[in-house]
Amino acid sequence: MPEAAPGAVLFDLDGTFADTAPDLGAALNRLLEDAGQAPLPLATLRPFVSQGVRGMLRIGFDMRPEHPDYRDHYERFLMHYSQRLCVETRLFDGIEVLVDALEAAGTAWGIVTNKSQRFTLPLMDKLGYLRRAACIVSGDSAVRAKPDARPMHLACTLTGAAPSTSFFVGDDIRDIAAGRAAGMKTIAAAYGYLGDGGPIESWGADHRVDHAHALSTIVLGKN
Repeated sequence: MPEAAPGAVLFDLDGTFADTAPDLGAALNRLLEDAGQAPLPLATLRPFVSQGVRGMLRIGFDMRPEHPDYRDHYERFLMHYSQRLCVETRLFDGIEVLVDALEAAGTAWGIVTNKSQRFTLPLMDKLGYLRRAACIVSGDSAVRAKPDARPMHLACTLTGAAPSTSFFVGDDIRDIAAGRAAGMKTIAAAYGYLGDGGPIESWGADHRVDHAHALSTIVLGKN
């Protein structure tokens, strides 16, 4: 059980709060279709979702930012994604119950993501949580994105919570690095996409959960 009630519980969005992989994968597959290429299975795409468009173009086209066609593919990927932003995206099992419990306990919660605001805000609205979150910090809300600590400090300012009493939950090594840099308690979400940050045990998180249901035990001391 926590030593005291947390000041705030903050979540990464893609791969931690919501399973956005189906819609992001669909955007990439539409881009592949545009190029006359075969679609890729979701299981192949899922580990690259936390890396954003950069990761999706790398797995889909073996394309890096220095490629001359990168910017065109980047913009067309975002166009496809914006048109079907929340078709199959769902909260991970256990998140809805946890958010209800946090609100019942009077504990602030929010989102800190590297996703740009023009996608984060409408997605959270479609999921029904835009006005319930105490803060939503996007990739372009602070001067630097995660793994920099500044988005975490901004989130704590907006929620009025001290970093030392707050938790950050994320499925990427950048999430854990950002939380640690801000002086927060960190939880590695092993149920998420995990990205390319090496073994999750090496990330240095304070806790690891294999299912979102286990988060309540850590942040609220509830089974």
